[in-house]
Amino acid sequence: MLISTTELNSIFDDPDVIIVDTRSFKEYSAGHIPGSVHLDLFAFHWTDTTKLGIATFNVQTQHLLSFLGVTQEKKVIFYDDFSGMLAARGVWLLMYFSHENTLMLDGGITKWKKENLPLETKLNGFTPSKFTGKINPQIISGFEHIKNNIDKITILDVRSTGEFDGSVIRAARSGHIPNAINIDWNQNIDEDGTFKNDEQLSKIYRFPKDSEIVVYCQGAYRATNSFLVLKKLGFKNIRVYLGSWGEWGNKIELPVEK
Repeated sequence: MLISTTELNSIFDDPDVIIVDTRSFKEYSAGHIPGSVHLDLFAFHWTDTTKLGIATFNVQTQHLLSFLGVTQEKKVIFYDDFSGMLAARGVWLLMYFSHENTLMLDGGITKWKKENLPLETKLNGFTPSKFTGKINPQIISGFEHIKNNIDKITILDVRSTGEFDGSVIRAARSGHIPNAINIDWNQNIDEDGTFKNDEQLSKIYRFPKDSEIVVYCQGAYRATNSFLVLKKLGFKNIRVYLGSWGEWGNKIELPVEK
């Protein structure tokens, strides 16, 4: 799920590769990887995981990926400032639609610039497609799945300590989902902005490999970064809670711990 700067530099002009800059448009305009298109993934939030909410998410995401020009033949590479949450979110969205030929740039554009690799400022347009991927329900969770299995699954909260313990309030209620374990997603990243190696990450995520793990944060961005790390480590049964605390913390009927 990761591609190095060296490898991307050798294929960025391949017509079967879509490179997606997930940063702000201002950052993209100031300089981006040649050929990359701009898609600010932080502009899209889904915090309704009822059946209707998930169905809406499916349709809207399919339209979004079609606009991006995704087809089964295309390799889609997302990048961020570093190995961050926006690029990870893009990879997870494509995996959710069973498009496995997707990667994120390890180290992001910061590493790219540090190595003096080429940049451009011209804007690149989209070539829309009719994307029809097959939804993979095994890597997504709604609130009901967590509520119904709260004592059977490992719930991983990847927010900051303040968000987890309730001292930082970002919803109607503060705190965390009962039984959740807090491992801040920032622990995934090395000082140079790349992912830590597997040996380092394995010391952080000491869960049985056969556990069912549901990962959440505030809006399912940071959670996708930890999702990719767990996949990288060989965990098989991982779900991202799409609504995350933006939904759970605002549903008064759901239980909360502090």
